[in-house]
Amino acid sequence: MRDIDQFIVITEIDRGVEFAEPIFQRKYRTHAPDFPYHVVSFWKRGDGSFVPISYVHFWQRDRMMLIGGACTDGNVLRRMSDAERAAIDAAGGVNLLATRYALRRYGPLCDVVFGHCGDARSFGILMRCGFQPAKAPYLIAYWPRLLDERRRQALIAEADAIGPF
Repeated sequence: MRDIDQFIVITEIDRGVEFAEPIFQRKYRTHAPDFPYHVVSFWKRGDGSFVPISYVHFWQRDRMMLIGGACTDGNVLRRMSDAERAAIDAAGGVNLLATRYALRRYGPLCDVVFGHCGDARSFGILMRCGFQPAKAPYLIAYWPRLLDERRRQALIAEADAIGPF
C-alpha cells in the first residue's frame, strides 16, 4: 500500500472555483461557489502532474463557518492504481482527509462549523470528523471550542434560519 502523502495533496486555493468547477458540475449540475474558502485535493500522478480529485467549500458568517459542496471525481479515482485506491480507502476517503484538513485550518477562526447534510455518505464522513447532530433532520455542528449552552443554541438557530447551504 502506498503512503497517501506521496500522491494526495490537500490545500486551500484562493481561486479554487477554477479547479472545482468540473467536479462540482458533475456532482451538483450547477456552478461551484465563487467565494472563499476552497479546499481542493489533488492527485499527484506518476508523471508529476497534479489533477484535482475532490473539493470542499467553506464560507464564513461572523463567528461560524459553513461547510458544503463536498464532491469527488470518480473518473480520477478510477484512473489511479489499485495501491493508490487502497490507500485512499484505508484513510477513509479523500473527502474525509480534506474535511479534517479544513477543520484544522478553519477551526481556530470560528466558534462552530455547521453542515447541512442529507446525504448518508457525507453525514458519515462528517460524523467521523467530530460533527454532532445539532437540529433534526439535517443540521450538524463541529464545535472547535467550548461555548456555553445559550451561545450554542443561538448559533444553531442562526444556522437553521439560513436553510440548506
